[in-house]
Amino acid sequence: MSYSVRINQDLCVSAGKCVADAPDGFAFDDNELAHVQLGVAALSDSQLMRLARQCPGQAILLRDGDGTDIAL
Repeated sequence: MSYSVRINQDLCVSAGKCVADAPDGFAFDDNELAHVQLGVAALSDSQLMRLARQCPGQAILLRDGDGTDIAL
């Protein structure tokens, strides 16, 4: 299974944990809010789950291949 990832920027608190832990997958925009980069596709589902669970704002949202939201 391969998760799709998005950032809810309304929830992003700019802590930078995702950017620090996976700089090819996440970066800050001009407003210092995280956004997904193309490199996120190289991350495993377990890595994405860990990153999403560690996000202090719970802004990293995951979906499975069927489009179902993944509960963290």
